[in-house]
Amino acid sequence: MSDTAHRPTLEAVAARAGVSRATVSRVVNGGEGVREPLVERVRRAVEELGYVPNQAARSLVTRRHDAVAVVVAEPETRVFADPFFALQLRGISKELTAHDNQLVLLLTEGRDDHARVGRYLAGGHVDGALVFSLHLDDPLPELIQRAGVPTVFGGRPGWSDGTSGVVYVDSDNRGGAREAVRHLVGLGRTRIAHIAGALDQTSAVDRLDGFRDVMADVDPRLVVEGDFTPAGGERAMRELLDRCPDLDAVFAANDLTAAGALRVLRERGRRVPDDVAVIGFDDMLPVAEQTDPPLTTVRQDIEELGRLMARLLLRGPAPGGVVLPTTLVRRASA
Repeated sequence: MSDTAHRPTLEAVAARAGVSRATVSRVVNGGEGVREPLVERVRRAVEELGYVPNQAARSLVTRRHDAVAVVVAEPETRVFADPFFALQLRGISKELTAHDNQLVLLLTEGRDDHARVGRYLAGGHVDGALVFSLHLDDPLPELIQRAGVPTVFGGRPGWSDGTSGVVYVDSDNRGGAREAVRHLVGLGRTRIAHIAGALDQTSAVDRLDGFRDVMADVDPRLVVEGDFTPAGGERAMRELLDRCPDLDAVFAANDLTAAGALRVLRERGRRVPDDVAVIGFDDMLPVAEQTDPPLTTVRQDIEELGRLMARLLLRGPAPGGVVLPTTLVRRASA
């Protein structure tokens, strides 16, 4: 005999509590209009019988699935190799778990996956979506808008002229970059280079803008675009040293980029921070504390970014943006 045959039913709970089936249904599904003594009797019966609501039936009544899609606009090789995503997903998961919601992870490898994600969201499987790591030419925002699901974005939107009607959570990327570069200037550095992130993402653009706020007359040869990865940091650092061997500081778009840059500086015989000072961005402890030397970096609370995204979605997102502060964490590299 299957387990289903032994599973307590709504009718069994109603009989144990001495109330109608409709009353039990309202209590279990969070409805109103039931007197508190009856609510307590139903809850006690549910606990005694070990009743578990049928989620499919409950969804038909409440039109809720207690599930949230987390859409990361990156291939899985990037997501599972970059600790940034692990920290953000941890924050999201903690908040959803605290509210008894399930996390459904959706990754995009290419255009076919964008269409698949759009169809899934439009299919009514989840109550909302959390979306991050978007690129400027990404079709996901339009697909999500068409799907009509409540959505919170991670990062400042960059796919339209304004942010009206969009809910997002971001860090003060531009302000954090300014603080990092001012620190390098305060150390007496004059040939300060920047390894940017992928400039089809607003976080990279904002950090580059923050760098230029301080270094308004920077030599164009001192700015090279990377891709937020250690390999990208290595490539960019080699290019910078070939172009401008007299550079004396580097502000990298993130900690992984800085780690790659540090490896190349060591290979080229440059002492850090004596010859070249280096600052990263993120303060991901598995990276920043393990580099040689330990990395001075701009801290953003990545886990809190995820938690806040989930919190806003569960509350019912109101249009607008939330920008979290950043702080400079000083270690041995600058």
